[in-house]
Amino acid sequence: MRRLRNRLAGAPLSVLALSLTATGCGGSSEATPGGGDGGSTSSPAGASVANRVEPLAPGPEPRLPVTVPSADGARVTVRAAERIVPLSGSLSEIVFTLGLGDRVVARDVTATFEQAAKLPVVTRGHDVSAESVLSLRPDLVLAETTSGPEEAVDQIRAAGVPVLFVEAAGGLDDVGPRIQAVADALGVPAAGEELTRRSEQRIEAVRKGVPHGEEPRVAFLYLRGSASVYLIGGKDSGAGSLIEAAGAVDAGAASGLDEDFTAITSEALVKAAPDAILVMSKGLESVGGVDGLVKIPGVAQTPAGMDRRIVSVEDGVLLNYGPRTDQVLRSVVAQLYGEDGAE
Repeated sequence: MRRLRNRLAGAPLSVLALSLTATGCGGSSEATPGGGDGGSTSSPAGASVANRVEPLAPGPEPRLPVTVPSADGARVTVRAAERIVPLSGSLSEIVFTLGLGDRVVARDVTATFEQAAKLPVVTRGHDVSAESVLSLRPDLVLAETTSGPEEAVDQIRAAGVPVLFVEAAGGLDDVGPRIQAVADALGVPAAGEELTRRSEQRIEAVRKGVPHGEEPRVAFLYLRGSASVYLIGGKDSGAGSLIEAAGAVDAGAASGLDEDFTAITSEALVKAAPDAILVMSKGLESVGGVDGLVKIPGVAQTPAGMDRRIVSVEDGVLLNYGPRTDQVLRSVVAQLYGEDGAE
């Protein structure tokens, strides 16, 4: 049976369902980042993540058919890749960055980068519409192990469309394997190796510039004010390796939070004692910006709240762990320490 991971398992399910239907887990609204101007998403400190992906050039030519392992335990034979439907923004980003974006015919709401913006939306976070996907006559569907509902995916497979599952991203170590899994399925393994090298080299270059010595405590908060969802990330929130790569300590995990996410309480925040708070930009906006964030019980009493030290990254890329991960890490570092690496 396919293993489905739900990072927000610690939250009240009825409230979370509303939140994730509107935005996707770790996703964004359908609005284009940066106000829809096709530029970049600005952070409070001026760091940014480009709203475009950087495809390999020249684009590779798939050599098919191929038979590859799927993360759900099956083996999938891909005979054509002319009409690809990725069911997450992260998988869309990988396909486009491999140089095969002209073959993508639909997107998830979390695929907010410029090259994908005009594609029809057929899935919203974990809410896949089998009818919408099949109406586009895909010859390959790429899914996360968190994609669902399961009935929708089974309906797509029953129609004879190959569905490849890729293990959901959990941290920096997943960047390369996810790229390679997609590249192998598309019949462009060499391009996958090239993109993996490029991505890992760029991430390492950012890591080398991280200031040493301070190790601030950073708490990852998942916020959806419109649905009254206020959560603090624990050891499996997905943000831990990003925080650590930025030279910081995951405050939620360090304070003993074993759940992926836990409802925010004053006690939990005091125990976590974060020096800085990491949030998704739409989440921060949903609570009224920094002014609204510090009004959440307990936030103002933390060092982060007192100093208003907030790190904000666009929802559609923060936890993608795709080819733009180096830009995400650079933005976090710049906001955490200041543009020049100093406070």
